[in-house]
Order: sequence, then structure tokens, then C-alpha cells
Amino acid sequence: MFEIVVEVLGWIGSVLIVGAYGLNILGKLSSNAPAYIWMNMIGGLFFIVNTVHHHAYPSAVVNIIWVFIAIYSIINRKKS
Repeated sequence: MFEIVVEVLGWIGSVLIVGAYGLNILGKLSSNAPAYIWMNMIGGLFFIVNTVHHHAYPSAVVNIIWVFIAIYSIINRKKS
């Protein structure tokens, strides 16, 4: 069961990150929009779970950085 959850999280993370990027490129979602930032943060968190489980540590590190960038952006939005 755990394996299925890890794989589902990986797929959801993929859809969230690529979906956010696609919507941004199509002009449907600004990179400053809260939805864009949250999609990237949640997608990154899900990817972290998946990549660590599969021992894909370089990808895990990229996604950890991805999540920190999203968190930084959320904090800055709340300050302004």
C-alpha cells in the first residue's frame, strides 16, 4: 500500500508542477499568483517523498530547493 501512495504522490506532484508551468506559459496563471506558488510547493513536496523513496537524491535536492523558493515567495507575499 505504501508503494502505491508514494507513486500516486509522485504523479500528483508531476501534474501540479507541469500544470502550473503550462498554465503560466499559456498566460492563464501568473507566476505571482498564489495558486501557481502553492501548486509548485505541494508538487515539490510530493516529489520529495517520491524521489527520496526511490533513492533519487539529486532530484530530491532540486525539489527541496523548489519548495524553499515557494515558501520564500509565500512569506514575501504575506509581508506585502
